Amino acid sequence: MIKILCDSITDLPIEIIKKHNIDIVPLTVIFNEKEYLDRVDITTNEFYKMLRENDTMPKTSQATYAQFVKFFEKYKDDEILYLAGSSAASGTYQSAVLAKGDVDANITIFDTFNLSIGAGPLVIKACEMVEKGLSVDEIVKNLENLKNDIEVIFSVDTLEYLKKGGRISSTKAALGSLLNIKPILNVKDGLVIQKSQVRGKKQIFTSLVNSLIEKYGDDLTDKTIFLGYGDNKGDLETLRETLLKHAKVKNVYDVNIGCVICSHSGPGVIGISCM
Repeated sequence: MIKILCDSITDLPIEIIKKHNIDIVPLTVIFNEKEYLDRVDITTNEFYKMLRENDTMPKTSQATYAQFVKFFEKYKDDEILYLAGSSAASGTYQSAVLAKGDVDANITIFDTFNLSIGAGPLVIKACEMVEKGLSVDEIVKNLENLKNDIEVIFSVDTLEYLKKGGRISSTKAALGSLLNIKPILNVKDGLVIQKSQVRGKKQIFTSLVNSLIEKYGDDLTDKTIFLGYGDNKGDLETLRETLLKHAKVKNVYDVNIGCVICSHSGPGVIGISCM
């Protein structure tokens, strides 16, 4: 039996986690000097509320060697396939590599080189391939081909959290807020970079959808699409309406973005991914 694991850098729909019995290794979020295991000691809604009500920014800490030893030991009678969040963004991948060497089990580690809703579709594909009876070697080979085809693009409703986290200067944040500039961000080489910017929140949704259409065309019925959001369900519905207006779609999942990503983006994050 092949057991699929991932970590909480990856964001997945709840129904997919339950359907495929995916186990998730949690990273740690540190808020006001208190540590929480992502989605174990704190829910996303509790975390969003804390972000809204506090001026301090949380920090994140990679999943540890000890955590991975525990998870790998738990499934040592299975063939383990662990899909890691980007090794360029977190030391979590390296923790798993170290633990693999000390656990007597059949373990394969795959670096998605992506984050959040960008890594999630790869986990779904891996689960689907397990159901089809593919071997781990075959699954990894296919995932390597797929991971460069993923488009993940997102934005935030305010620059305040990027400023607090030191990702943009106070001057740039103030100017951006004054001009109502919204950054359009994507994942490249395993890291978040700014792709472009738009004026006004309404332009975000069109920009996100157009990014997919420019890459894949407007017929997305053979693609897996994730719509990611924080505590901003209104934005989720606007993004969905924009997508349905401009493209043909079939496999669309709503994904609540977790504590690890929102520690950097804030709770008003909205994004889309396609593979």
